[in-house]
Amino acid sequence: MAQGWTCIKCESDEFETDEITVTGNGLSKLFNVQNRKFTAVTCKRCTYTEFYRGETSTLGNIVDFMGN
Repeated sequence: MAQGWTCIKCESDEFETDEITVTGNGLSKLFNVQNRKFTAVTCKRCTYTEFYRGETSTLGNIVDFMGN
């Protein structure tokens, strides 16, 4: 995903990635269903972070809903 990534602030090519999930709006927010997934790419030198939208699965959304 971030292969070849270069920080736009300090031009470093060293980075870390992480995945986060968040609720949307409406009913997903009401029931705390984490139906949006993003990959965060953070520069190791200056900590500048970019977020890239990912795909969520229907099964993952159902499991998350049942776990609440």
